Parts: sequence; structure tokens; C-alpha cells
Amino acid sequence: MRADEPRPTIYAVRTQRLVVRCWEPKDAPLLNAALHASWDHLGPWMPWARGERPTIEGTVALLRRWRGEFDLDRDFVYGVFNRDETSIMGSTGLHTRAGPGSREIGYWIHVDHTNMGYATEAAAALTKVAFELAGMRRLEIRCLVDNVRSAAVPRKLGYTHEATLRQLLYVGEGNFRDAMLWTMLEGEYAGTPASEMEIEAFDVMGRLVV
Repeated sequence: MRADEPRPTIYAVRTQRLVVRCWEPKDAPLLNAALHASWDHLGPWMPWARGERPTIEGTVALLRRWRGEFDLDRDFVYGVFNRDETSIMGSTGLHTRAGPGSREIGYWIHVDHTNMGYATEAAAALTKVAFELAGMRRLEIRCLVDNVRSAAVPRKLGYTHEATLRQLLYVGEGNFRDAMLWTMLEGEYAGTPASEMEIEAFDVMGRLVV
């Protein structure tokens, strides 16, 4: 894509095994079931996955908010599905909280689909989208220092462990824990596993971008 071309917002990405796309309110039953099944698994790492499990009404409201923010280019949360979109593998995102020209990639995987490389595949796809289609200059991934599975994702994709930040992430009940900060710069992207991944990317109209 030329530097002077307008950059479309990417609503869906297809990889070898996955569809990574913008959440829609109609996904509420699948997402609600996935959250209920994975709640205890996610709880140690995700402070939002504690307490009472979400209701279907709460999940609908969450998806409506995510879709609205996506359409307004404020934040980009994606569902991770199998290729025929009948099962949820997890969720990921290109979050804008990292600042101008940067994105933070986050992810979680359904408890029934861990250790299958889905987080790595989804994060690789979004790394490619961010650098090649969205024109980002910097990406980051953050995870708790003892979350070995999460840290394996940026390590496999060629990110740099830039720092361990003390008491960075809130884990609930007034507690904060240390987190690893992994980064990749635009100039470091070429030759990484993410750069070599084959994807199909689509805009809001479902038109193929690449």
C-alpha cells in the first residue's frame, strides 16, 4: 500500500485457521457461552473475569459498545473464530491506548482451545495489519510476568522484551502486579514470522484489501 493511499479500517482478517473480525451484537450467545466456560481459567490473568459471570444482556451491551468504538475508529476489539465462524477461539484487539502511531495487542483464548497456537496466529495477523495496512510505527504487548503462555506469543513473533514494569497492571482488590512490556518497531518488522504470514483482510463493506 502506497503512503499516499487512504488506509481502510480492517474489519476482518482470514488466516490459515482463523477468522479475526469485528465483534457484532449477534455474537452475544457464542461470546457469553465462551466467557462462562473460560471464566475460572481467565480469572488469574484478567481482572474483569472475576465475580459473577456476565449475563446475556450484559454481553449484548458490551458488544454494542465494542462495535460502536470500532465504527468510530476509537478502539478495535476483534473476535477470534474458527474458519466457518461457528466457534469462538477467543478475543484480541488493536487497542489505541498505546498512543499516536502505536497500538497495543491484547488477547485471550477459550479454555478449550489453549496450547494450539491460536493466540500467536491472531497476534501475528494483527501485527501484519497494523504495520502494513494501518501504518503504525510501534506495537506493544503487555502481560503479567508469570503468565508464561502469554509471554510466549510476542517472543515467537520477534517482539523485543523492552522492560519489566513494576506494579503496572491492576489485578483487582486494590492489588497491582509487575508486567512485561514487549515491543516491535516498524523498522524491525521485516523478516519476522508475522511479516511472512499469509492473510486476507477485508474492509467494512467486506471488500478484499489484501
